[in-house]
Amino acid sequence: MSEPGAAGPSPAAIQVSRIMRPDDANIAGNVHGGTILKMIEEAGAIISTRHCNSQAGEPSVAALARVERTDFLSPMCIGEVANVSAEITYTSRHSVEVQVNVMSENILTGAKKVTNKATLWYVPLSLKNVNKVLEVPPMQYARKEQEDEGKKRYEEQKLDRLETKQRNGDVILPVINPEPHTVGYSQSSLIHLVGPSDCTLLGFVHGGVTMKLMDEVAGIVAARHCKTNIVTASVDAINFHEKIKKGCVITVSGRMTFTSNKSMEIEVFVDADPFVDEPRERYRAVSAFFTYVSLSKEGKPLPVPQLLTETEDEKRRFEEGKGRYLQTKAKRQAQMQQSAQQ
Repeated sequence: MSEPGAAGPSPAAIQVSRIMRPDDANIAGNVHGGTILKMIEEAGAIISTRHCNSQAGEPSVAALARVERTDFLSPMCIGEVANVSAEITYTSRHSVEVQVNVMSENILTGAKKVTNKATLWYVPLSLKNVNKVLEVPPMQYARKEQEDEGKKRYEEQKLDRLETKQRNGDVILPVINPEPHTVGYSQSSLIHLVGPSDCTLLGFVHGGVTMKLMDEVAGIVAARHCKTNIVTASVDAINFHEKIKKGCVITVSGRMTFTSNKSMEIEVFVDADPFVDEPRERYRAVSAFFTYVSLSKEGKPLPVPQLLTETEDEKRRFEEGKGRYLQTKAKRQAQMQQSAQQ
């Protein structure tokens, strides 16, 4: 872990550990990306809720608002221990930034490796009124630069959330007799009734539960397209636009948007239908882009079949996905060059 930023009374960092079981993994023994995302969110929720209740005042529960892009750096397997470390790195008036590292540990050999790094944003909701966002106790920074850098990240994610919400009107419609490797051939949906075990103390769905379902649908889309073993490579920013209440029926939908030679981008969104207590129209609750890679039985990367786009919308989404892919690739190359020079 990096040096904790907070010097105040709230915990600077926590660690959550769990051994990976067969029901956490796919048929090839690789742990589902959704399982890891769920653990990341749980650690973030614990430390941010603790911080938000570290001073006298109205009790609250931290709700997940956004997950920044996270890369799956190395696969985790059944029998390994996932060590999830979380620390608070910035607080604004109404939000908390939590940075999380995930390390896999082989308990037979003692070998360890970093598998994930993620940044999450939480907002504190009152236990007395779930629609009331409370103020966050300010954290103390070891250096002024930490606060300035955190504020810059806060403004960037705030702008990106607004842009994402504005393009959130898309729906996925069924396609009759689709051809292989088309968007309609692999698109998938999952319907889930939100129960008490899915929810926080406030009766709203845990962000980790939602992300796990999203990863499951994205994995089905990728597997249908490739017909091979697939694993999560990365997740672009996940934006939680509205809360999902207990008793809602949620529809998690995914479709292929872009393929490169060795990766595929899948757009996933979650729509909620409230049926209990407060009937209202279906609404878009969460949206994100997942990136998957195809692997051989030996775990080696395989070529991905080219996505066949048919409509103008599919071609537009393909070009937008290509832009995101090239931007990420350029950023990764710049980081590698910077590391090589140090």
